[in-house]
Amino acid sequence: MNVKITSEGIRYIALFESLTGAAVRDCIVDEENDRVIFVVKKGDMGIAIGKNGSNINRVKKSIGNHTEIVEYSDDACEFIENTFQPAMIKKVDIVSKESKRLAYVSVVPKDKGLAIGRDGRNIQKAKILAKRHHGLDDVIIE
Repeated sequence: MNVKITSEGIRYIALFESLTGAAVRDCIVDEENDRVIFVVKKGDMGIAIGKNGSNINRVKKSIGNHTEIVEYSDDACEFIENTFQPAMIKKVDIVSKESKRLAYVSVVPKDKGLAIGRDGRNIQKAKILAKRHHGLDDVIIE
């Protein structure tokens, strides 16, 4: 899927890559929730975080907003699991209903609140990223 990145997002990507050395596939500036979400190349999550979180902390200080990282995957189910980290996901099922592609996510009961997030932030993030990268119309937590 083609992803359109804003000029502000491009600046953040350049900063993130120079500070961490990790390759970024996408950047979403979520002004409503005062956060920046980076999607890094598969296998670059450790580099992006750095030893004891040193790289991500430098990025947070430079940007000034809350910063979140998601590891990319070509597999839609795995990618959706990655968007909900650190919540424990039992399984992800992708189904087609009435010309819409939906992802049903089963979450360990104790992590349901973590998966949804305060004011639904985490589920909103999962929906945005699933649509942008895998063309899914909705993500539903069961």
